[in-house]
Amino acid sequence: MHSRMLFTLICAAAVAFAQGGGGGNGGGRGNGPNPPLASLKTVTVPQPTGLGNYVQDEQALVVLGKALFWDMQAGSDGRTACATCHFHAGADHRLQNQLSGADVAVNQTLTAADFPFRKLANTGNNNSAVLSDKRQVAGSMGVVAGAFAGVAAGNAVDLSTAVAVQSQFAWNGVHVRQVTGRNTPSVINAVYNVRNFWDGRASSVFTGATPFGDSDRGLHAVVLRNGVLTREAVRMENASPASQAVGPALNAVEMSWAGRSWPELGRKLLSLTPLARQKVASTDSVLGQVANADGNGLRAEFSYRALVQAAFRPEYWESTAGVDGYTQAERNFGLFWGLAIQAYEATLLADDSRVDQFLEGQAGALTALEQQGLNTFRGGGSRCLNCHNGAETTAAGWTTVRLRAGNAATPTNAGFFRIGVQPIAQDAGLGAADDFGTPLFPANVAGAAGTFKAPSLRNVEFTGPYFHDGGQATLEQVLEFYDRDGDFPAGGNLGPGIGGIGLNGGARAAAVAFLKALSDDRVRFQRAPFDHPSLCVPNGHVETAPGQLAADGPYALDKWALVPEVGREGLAVPLQTFEELLQGIGNDGSRANTMTVTCRP
Repeated sequence: MHSRMLFTLICAAAVAFAQGGGGGNGGGRGNGPNPPLASLKTVTVPQPTGLGNYVQDEQALVVLGKALFWDMQAGSDGRTACATCHFHAGADHRLQNQLSGADVAVNQTLTAADFPFRKLANTGNNNSAVLSDKRQVAGSMGVVAGAFAGVAAGNAVDLSTAVAVQSQFAWNGVHVRQVTGRNTPSVINAVYNVRNFWDGRASSVFTGATPFGDSDRGLHAVVLRNGVLTREAVRMENASPASQAVGPALNAVEMSWAGRSWPELGRKLLSLTPLARQKVASTDSVLGQVANADGNGLRAEFSYRALVQAAFRPEYWESTAGVDGYTQAERNFGLFWGLAIQAYEATLLADDSRVDQFLEGQAGALTALEQQGLNTFRGGGSRCLNCHNGAETTAAGWTTVRLRAGNAATPTNAGFFRIGVQPIAQDAGLGAADDFGTPLFPANVAGAAGTFKAPSLRNVEFTGPYFHDGGQATLEQVLEFYDRDGDFPAGGNLGPGIGGIGLNGGARAAAVAFLKALSDDRVRFQRAPFDHPSLCVPNGHVETAPGQLAADGPYALDKWALVPEVGREGLAVPLQTFEELLQGIGNDGSRANTMTVTCRP
């Protein structure tokens, strides 16, 4: 391998370019004023506490994090990366086999006619006749169900044993890919959230292996001190992205076959070339200078083992002694994974939209219509700022939480609201418990039931479908939803201060124009830091005839769509919006990520 000094210089140059470029009552304003909209550049990125205890080179940590995030080899099937559900403005952009729930047809392709999921005779009156009501969620395809049985060094596919076919994710006794029970939120600007996931289960406290913060009391690090390997607890604050990152990797729907552990995932990846099945642009703002110019992935000297050794302090990987049958580095892989991906996501800051520029004093940055929408958004009658305030445009961000009296301690329920998307009994949200049986919001379990995190509105133009159930296809449908006070009559899971936005046609059009002005052009054109390696994503299953799936042994045969590699300068064409995806707009090459280019994983 090149010297560590050379490696550090390469990483530093790459990352410098990338970085340069509610209340428990179910809603309402809580205590204190709503912070005003402001440029996101005014907000300091939260820094995880105690990072230097584990990390020796933060630039190298970002390199490791970007490789891990985009690597398809991380999935048990050797084909599913974190990025598989977060490749499009940090979110998902697929239509087929993306539904879960009671009213779902296997391998269904979503169309514009499917939205909204609950159709009313009068879209402005939630008490009008219900034309249809589909109990379904537009989620994200993960892996087929399987039972983990081990790994083989050098093999990206985990060993597995057969499991019973689940009726929801099967056709004629054949497995289809499972689908998540909630819509995929964007990872862009997620570093500004105090808690991540829709239900907030990714704690701001990272403990090294699970999302659940102080509820997890395990000793998840093995450290070499005075020549002796010792187990120790990990506890880092301001680290919700790390807590979030360790959730999907072992989840038996999203990326993993049931029963896989961090040491096993570490054992596999530490034996593999990073991104070995994917192209990395030589101009990638983080990975370009370590990319393999003659093939896939990174150059041989930049193995995952080398990346870990460059980023982390030696006392967390240097021992050659075994720990319950695993190496020290394998044992600490959950810690490595969480901190590295958080470091990468902390570079994904979309803080240069035209709204940011306008709020910085550039009067010409917004059109007259967009300025009208901004004024409507900020006006008290629209109530928008109750949930989407501060520079982060979410009450769940650090700006709002720190201003709210009594919200300094964690866990907090700031920024979680009942918005009338689903009955409480259908999804408890923040009112649920974590995997250790601890309530996500123990201060008021009943009051938190049915509440969900208000997402940031930045780049919302590209992150449809909307809400945690993905039940609205367009921003116009979202505003109609709020105008009618949600989808259910009085008492139907709507918190105080929500709905009743009272926007007529002209005001609604202005509000939509303003929301689209919250897009950062670097996201729109995939410029650094939003450039990335190539990705081959499953895009539904092959059908031999309508409703008849082609089988590959016990599994339905996948269709695949290419997300091409992009370098730091981005592309000449913008990302496709979800509305355009439904209509086929941009399939002529005028949009990116249209899901029309096929590939082999």
